[in-house]
Amino acid sequence: MPYYIYIVTTMDTTTKKSVERVSEFENFKLAKTEVRRLRAEQPLQDNQSYKIIFAEDTAQAEQRLIEYREEPVAKEWEK
Repeated sequence: MPYYIYIVTTMDTTTKKSVERVSEFENFKLAKTEVRRLRAEQPLQDNQSYKIIFAEDTAQAEQRLIEYREEPVAKEWEK
């Protein structure tokens, strides 16, 4: 399964997101190097971020990126 790099844009509310595929890599090390280069050379707006995701295809990757996930609650011993 490939690693995809996306630009994730958060809309006005935190539950709405849009995604734009940037590139695809076969191994994580290359994807991580590329995303670091992009973050350094091409900074994004405040409501955008680069994300790496591991998925079977682009449809699965996009679905995972736009789904709403609640923030985890930190336990007392994790603080």
